[in-house]
Amino acid sequence: MTVSYDNSKTIFEGIKAAGIRSASALPETWLGLLLQRAEDDPDFDLVQVAKEEEAIGIAAGAHFAGTPHVLLMQNHGFLAAINGIVSLAQLYGLPLCMLIAFRGHWGEPYPWHTRGGIVTEEVLRALGIPFEYARDPNQVARQIREAWTFSQSSLSPVALLLTRELMED
Repeated sequence: MTVSYDNSKTIFEGIKAAGIRSASALPETWLGLLLQRAEDDPDFDLVQVAKEEEAIGIAAGAHFAGTPHVLLMQNHGFLAAINGIVSLAQLYGLPLCMLIAFRGHWGEPYPWHTRGGIVTEEVLRALGIPFEYARDPNQVARQIREAWTFSQSSLSPVALLLTRELMED
């Protein structure tokens, strides 16, 4: 597996084109090149967290400070952050734009990713979180912008699932 350098660049450019200038993330293989770009950009604030649930609180603070913010996480991280999503973002109507590395799905060679991949979509549905799949680098900037806009207008979490087709070469 090789993470796509070009598509990681395209995703980061899409984040910035959407007017987003900060992100919270826990490092993950598929997100590594994207996080490196965020870290190297002097006009972008990257907050690296120890647990994904921390990112929910950081995103809430960014919202109240008026700072456009996105969460970058793997689907296992999304599953680990459900308490914060439900008891903070959903309860108080806070927008969360989550870009989620959708590991453990078709073609996944690593068994430790598959359990999370199998349940991610159903958990999103059970929580009433709208989601879409990002597969095409030519569409991902638009999808990020639309996910951001929808999270703001709905005052709720939304998820863009970054698929294998997008993230790997």
